[in-house]
Amino acid sequence: MRLIIPMAGRGSRLRPHTLTTPKPLVPIAGKPIVQWLIEMLSEGLGEPFEEIAFVIGDFSEEVKNQLRKVAELTGSKGVIYYQDKPLGPAHAIYCAADSIDGPCMVALADTLFISDFSFDHNSEGVIWTQKVENPANFGVVEVDKEGVITNFVEKPKEFVSDQAIVGIYYFKDGRRFKEKLKYLIDHGIREKGEFQITTTLELLKKDGLKFKTASIEEWLDCGNKEAIIHTNERILASKTSGDTIEKGVVLKNSTIISPCYIGSGTTIKNSVVGPFVSVGEGSRIIKSVVEKSVIQNESRLKNVNLKNSMIGNHAEYREKPKNISLGDYSILNQ
Repeated sequence: MRLIIPMAGRGSRLRPHTLTTPKPLVPIAGKPIVQWLIEMLSEGLGEPFEEIAFVIGDFSEEVKNQLRKVAELTGSKGVIYYQDKPLGPAHAIYCAADSIDGPCMVALADTLFISDFSFDHNSEGVIWTQKVENPANFGVVEVDKEGVITNFVEKPKEFVSDQAIVGIYYFKDGRRFKEKLKYLIDHGIREKGEFQITTTLELLKKDGLKFKTASIEEWLDCGNKEAIIHTNERILASKTSGDTIEKGVVLKNSTIISPCYIGSGTTIKNSVVGPFVSVGEGSRIIKSVVEKSVIQNESRLKNVNLKNSMIGNHAEYREKPKNISLGDYSILNQ
């Protein structure tokens, strides 16, 4: 089976962390977001994907190599395609047309999930959904008593359903899916100015294809700093067993409070780290307290107290030690 991952967007809500690193490659609990996504889907599939097609924008050669490495680490072959113009998600998927054949899955790379992704491969199509409180912000589906989808609506202004499409799709016949994508683009059929996946799904439904739904247990956003920190916490709590401390880590006079991920070559001295902290490889944390934060590679922290924070690659954050005299019944807020 093949997997198509459109990820040409710039991740503007996560800047400055996406100025040099595409959002799907931002690390959480020791792995890039997109690697967690592939591993979760592969686990539900029961085997690695034959091929993973990444649809990217104007990214560097280093990013392309990182994506190929992610595919290799998950037991798959990585192929790179390009979306030159932001014309919508259906257009992005069609940019990988050469890889859309036979049974295939499509996964949008800006969210993670806690769920069992196993499903009936004999189904004509499967769409993963979750109940939401604000369906006007999502594409939603309506289903009949047998669980077959009867209608797709992109960001409905009036309530029709609270079952939101989370961005994971399975197609038993990839060729048929590709034909509808081409039809959509060739005829300029746009919704809200873009080529939408839901429009393509509606075309397939009208053509007789029966889609069923599968439920997501927990939907984890990765759209901004606060969401990344929460997702990092949930992945550490649910997908790891306590602490993961890689090779070459130096710990001196320090305490690690579970769960945490500490990358290879990291040095932690006279500090308290955790809970729910991910530290990238080669970083140094000296005389600091860090909680519920994501620290990326080769960063330097000294004399800091961090909580709910995100530090990028090769960043340095230092505070001068404070010398204070605080009297009885005094309060100091900083």
